[in-house]
Amino acid sequence: MSADSSGAAIRDATPERQFPRVGARATRKATVIAFLAWMFAVYDYILFGTLLPEMSAHFGWSESRASLISTFISVGTAIVALGVGPVVDRIGRRKGMILTVSGTAVASAATAVTPGAGYLIGVRSIGGLGLSEQAVNATYLNEIYAVTEDEKIKKRRGLIYSLVQGGWPLGVLLAAAFVAIFLPIVGWRGCFAIAVFPALVIALARRGLKESPQFELELKLRELRKEGKAAAAAELARSYGLSAEESAPLVAIFKGPALRNTLVLGFAWIINWFGIQVFSVLGTTVLTEGKDVSFTNSLLMLIVVNAVGYLGYVFHGWFGDRIGRRNIIGIGWILSGISFALTLTVAQGTVMVVCLYSLGMFFLVGPYAALLFYMGECYDTRCRATGTAFLNALSQPGAIVAGLIVTALLSSGVGWNEAALLVGAVGTMLSGIVMFAARKVETLKG
Repeated sequence: MSADSSGAAIRDATPERQFPRVGARATRKATVIAFLAWMFAVYDYILFGTLLPEMSAHFGWSESRASLISTFISVGTAIVALGVGPVVDRIGRRKGMILTVSGTAVASAATAVTPGAGYLIGVRSIGGLGLSEQAVNATYLNEIYAVTEDEKIKKRRGLIYSLVQGGWPLGVLLAAAFVAIFLPIVGWRGCFAIAVFPALVIALARRGLKESPQFELELKLRELRKEGKAAAAAELARSYGLSAEESAPLVAIFKGPALRNTLVLGFAWIINWFGIQVFSVLGTTVLTEGKDVSFTNSLLMLIVVNAVGYLGYVFHGWFGDRIGRRNIIGIGWILSGISFALTLTVAQGTVMVVCLYSLGMFFLVGPYAALLFYMGECYDTRCRATGTAFLNALSQPGAIVAGLIVTALLSSGVGWNEAALLVGAVGTMLSGIVMFAARKVETLKG
């Protein structure tokens, strides 16, 4: 055996270096804060859609004009959200999480003093920072759970993350409950103002979190390369079992094994948000205009529907640990599309509408508990935040396209019931089918 091959054999036999462990207490603290930050980010994001009928009445907007305004807001939100990933891969996970939750507070405060449509489009676009909260959470917790000393969390990371991602239906529930209680007292402006304070508290709490060991290593690699020690950086990366290749994060997600999932998941995100935009963001409008439910009753229905939706997160997180995250996502979205189609076509009476709408929401939002964690596993440390944030931002093109189609249908005389069926139910079902083209990935190792 030659000296070179012998040296290679020795290197191959050398165990990979391990990242520093993160204590159980620090892991649980990060989990709780991530959950609260996401819940209030969703509260702000959904509040706009929930109060859109009230805001339209205040400013005298027609249905089609209100839909168009919502679409322009989605454009601005997408632009902001697309920039979050590269920033977080540059400044770090902890600072990125402070940035996103602070964006939620700013968006809420600015919306509370809205004078008109143009201003509203601008300030609601800042909500792209809050919408990116889930991508940054997924990036950070993926890395923390991989190196935690808490073996229970490490073995059930999909289930635990589902509790965090469950902040979506609870945020929607919170928005509906707050509107039902406070709208008659403080008006729609006051409802937005209320969201400012918890977001600021969470931003301050995040200052006490530690950076992930994986990103600290990435900073060390960058420092070595900046000093001209590329070989030392490559050797250090390999010692942890990581790729020594250096490339910009946005380029890395379109190369090698990452490419397939970037394309497949990107398309799935876009068309699944047809359903999110119709049945979650504009849920009150679908119920009031499509099923002739009063605004007050639609708020009460959404509370019940999203309580059931939270159980969907827990179920899909738990089941995803067993049959694979990709599989449970695809199955869930197909069942969701079927449930919403039945809601819009055959459901009659409050009980049937609530049951089928709840089932649709269970299978629509629940798979996101598996999806966000799955996305984090698709990319390595140098581009993990960029990849998850990029895919997360593609929700907004989905919302934009859905909004344009719905606006066009409404303008042509089609009713909300038919528009919701063609755009929301069909889009949701198709997104589930697309998911099965995604590549299976391994759980992130510590």
